Amino acid sequence: MKTTYVLVHSAWLGAWQWEQVALSLTHLGHNVITPDLPGHGDDPTPAENITMDYYVNTLLHVLDQQHEPVVLVGHSFNGITISRVAELRPKKISCLVYLTAFLVPNGVSFFDAVQGVQGSKAVENFYLSEDHTRAFVKEDAIHQAFAHDVPLAQFEQAAAHIVPEPAAPLGYKLEVSEEVFGKIPKYYIECTEDKAIPIEVQRSMHRGKVRKVYVMGTSHTPNFSEPQKLAHILAKIH
Repeated sequence: MKTTYVLVHSAWLGAWQWEQVALSLTHLGHNVITPDLPGHGDDPTPAENITMDYYVNTLLHVLDQQHEPVVLVGHSFNGITISRVAELRPKKISCLVYLTAFLVPNGVSFFDAVQGVQGSKAVENFYLSEDHTRAFVKEDAIHQAFAHDVPLAQFEQAAAHIVPEPAAPLGYKLEVSEEVFGKIPKYYIECTEDKAIPIEVQRSMHRGKVRKVYVMGTSHTPNFSEPQKLAHILAKIH
């Protein structure tokens, strides 16, 4: 069955992170849409102007152009974004997929979710710009935090495209309801060797909330380290 997948990139990255995954899904006969969120990839919106509404409206525009419901996939922080989008366009979404992503309840933000998290090299090395408009992870920690299973030379090629993360969306407190968001089928892809969102944190977020859990023995970025395997997992979900 031909399915349309909308793949939403993580913080700091862009649509480019999905290149190999999208290629594999396309070869399997599916449609793939990989938007750049504002301030990421080729989108030039200044970070200091961006709120969660910018992200949400970008994805709503994509969904509103589709004739059939899509599989909406969110990586990492943008699990929060796809949850909000699902609340606003439930009929446009066949299911939600959280790739080592934040699956948080109503009223919780990214900043709330990472409070007290232990063992995360991303959280340990996270900081904000002086004016608190942009977020960063210390440069010398990025490889270990997000992609320790990706060869350094390959990672450095990707790292050249990393952008400052707009800070305002990280403080957005999710607005969803059991009546709408709660009824949409959800799946989770765990990454057991993730040093950004440790596996026990992933499991605490998805436990009891999803139809099925898929497991990958990778870092936070299987889109780089095992893109074909990730694509084949996604192809099972529709």
